[in-house]
Order: sequence, then C-alpha cells, then structure tokens
Amino acid sequence: MKNKIAFIALFFFMTTASFSQSISSSPYSLYGLGSLYDSDFGSIPSIGSSGIALPSNRFINNLNPASLGFMYQNHFLFDVGGKAIQSSYENISTKENRNNVQFSHIAFASPVTERSAFSIALKPYSSTTFKISNLTLPILDSQENYVLSATGTGGLNNLDLSYGYRIGKKLALGISTSLLFGNTIDDRSYTISNSVTNIYKKTNYSGVRASLGAQLKLDSTFTLGMNLKSPTKINATKVQSVSSVNNSGTTTIESELASDTDDYFIPLEIGIGVSKVFKNNLNVTLDYGKGLWNSTNQSDLYGNFINQDKMALGFSYSKSKNIRSYFDRIQYATGFNYDTGYLEVDNKRINSMAISVGVSLPIENTFSALNITYSYGQKGRISDGLIKENYHKLSLNLCLDGIWFVKRKFE
Repeated sequence: MKNKIAFIALFFFMTTASFSQSISSSPYSLYGLGSLYDSDFGSIPSIGSSGIALPSNRFINNLNPASLGFMYQNHFLFDVGGKAIQSSYENISTKENRNNVQFSHIAFASPVTERSAFSIALKPYSSTTFKISNLTLPILDSQENYVLSATGTGGLNNLDLSYGYRIGKKLALGISTSLLFGNTIDDRSYTISNSVTNIYKKTNYSGVRASLGAQLKLDSTFTLGMNLKSPTKINATKVQSVSSVNNSGTTTIESELASDTDDYFIPLEIGIGVSKVFKNNLNVTLDYGKGLWNSTNQSDLYGNFINQDKMALGFSYSKSKNIRSYFDRIQYATGFNYDTGYLEVDNKRINSMAISVGVSLPIENTFSALNITYSYGQKGRISDGLIKENYHKLSLNLCLDGIWFVKRKFE
C-alpha cells in the first residue's frame, strides 16, 4: 500500500508540475510583481485560508513557522498540491472566460528533536499573465490617440525554509526565510498614425524575506497564533529592446540593453489568529492580517499602493478519535475570506472575497490525507476602466505521512 501511495504522490507531482507555467491569467496581474499567489497546504484552503493558530501535528502549516514546534516526533510530512480554475472577466461592454490548471506547491517537513522541526517548500509567489489588444488611449496635451497592445508573462517563485521550536508544553516560536526569485516579460507596441514602436522588456527579480511566528496553547482546545513578515526590497534589473517601424522600414533603437530599474518593496505584514475546538469535534479558526503598503512609498503606473486588511474564518468538523469506520474519519470544512487589496485604481480598491467547502479523505491509518476544496470568489468591480473577476477553483492537496525510526512490533 505504501508503494501505491508513493506512486500516487509522484504521479500527482508530475501532473501538476507539467502545468507549472500556466499560472494566473488575471488582468490584475498587470500591477506590480503580478497577482500574489495563495499556496495553502493541507486542508487550509477549505477553511478560508485561515490557520495561523493551527499546529503542524497532522499537516504542514505554511501560515506560521512556529507551528512546527508541535510536530510529532518520527513523523515526516510531504505535501504537494495543484489547482484547476475557471475564471470569467467582465467589464461594462465585454465578458471573457478562461480555464487553466496550476501547480500550487511542494513541501516537506521533518522533526529535528522532540521539541523542534524544520520544513522546506517551493511555491509560486506571484504571477504575471495578461494581454491587451488594440486599446485606444489619448495622448496627453494632444487631440490625437495612440493604440496599445501588450502581453505579459512570468512571475516570482518562493523557496521557503522554516524552523519551529517548542518551549515547554504550550509555547512555540518559529522563523522562516523566503528566497524570492524569478522574472517577468512585458512586450508592448504603441501605434501612432503609421508608426509603431515596439518595446520588449525582461525584468529579473531577487530578494530575501524573513518571518517570525509564535503559537501559544492556552489549553487543549484553545490556541493563539501570530506571525510577522519583515519588509524587504526585491532587487530588479532589466534587459530591454526597442524598435520602430514606419514607412521607411524598421529602426533598432535599443538591442538587449541591460540596465537597472526601480526595485520593488514588500511591506511589513502582521497576522494574528485563534483556534478553538468545541466538544472535540468542531474546530473554529479566525485570522486577521494587515499589510502596511503605504510605508513602501511606491506607486504603480496604473494605480497606488495602499494598506491592506485581510480576514479569514474557517470551520472544520470530524467525529471523535479512534473511529473504525472510514467515512467517520472524513473531515468536513468550510470557510470565508475577505481581502481589501493593496491596490487602488481611479480611487477604487481592488478587493476580493471567497467562500470554500472541502473534505479531507484519510489514507490508511496515518495522518496521510487527500484534501479536496471547492472555492468561489470575486475580485474587482464593474466600472469605468475596471474589471470584475469571478472564479470557480478546485484545489487538490495530497499530504503523506511517513513514520520512520520506529521498531516494528511484529516481524
């Protein structure tokens, strides 16, 4: 059976990895580093992406490195995930549908001592995938217009290294280091009368970000959690080519010219969470997060960065422990989250909200489980210059638990 599980994990990883280049196709990925990616592990997508106060005793919790301090000894956790998304984009005059499959994450966690554990995870951080076709815009201080066509691809990856340590039986502290790297490609053409200017720009990004976390178990049913993500600078360099096409032919203005460009700043982010278990069956999680984007003192060509507020609420239910029936061991979950967003376009926030339902299907008599989540969400609004995005998302996370260095009771 264990060989079958390993085969399923390998097949699942190969399948999702083959789609790793097909990430977000949101028009809002035009801004900044692109659309920020929600790579939640285990059953976290089912509970509205909440869980800052959940310990990592049965799954890897990517929301708080301190959760690793409560990981069981001799248990080694592996988590891999993917998503299928059906999206629709609508403005005042048009509507468009798109489908894509996305790689979500691959992660591994292992105990170090009886009180500590570490994890390593690879996941997307942001995605840039947009297309603008024949958009007519006015020329400033002129009666003329120009026509813009543009495509964007790429994004950043996040290699995350985390360590958690438990002090006594109730308090755990954690630290995480995120290595951010990747590139974006922006290919644009500007048409004025009979002249077309083409600008091809590839921007490379790299940076390091540290995070701190804490979890406090007040009793066996009530846990508090906190995380703190440090502000950081993402270094940027670009390679740009510029050419002009008119009645006289093609003129190369720049050819793969390397130069520095404006660095990107990620702000201080603070999150707090609570987890409460009622009658050993119902677990309620509630998180609140704040992103201080105003303090970065940066702006986008098409909008402004503003402070961000996020709220997530989740409910999960499972029957009492030591249930022999397989169906009685299934966990059911639902959740809701709301995000004010960190962008303001034409004095309007780009906010989002989503609801989710899911199940956690156990595999064998271990912590291994297949987590299936359905989510419906909205982002943006229908108004002049803005687009409303609606999506249906199916998330699959496979969590495998291996028990090592334990002597067999029977040979």
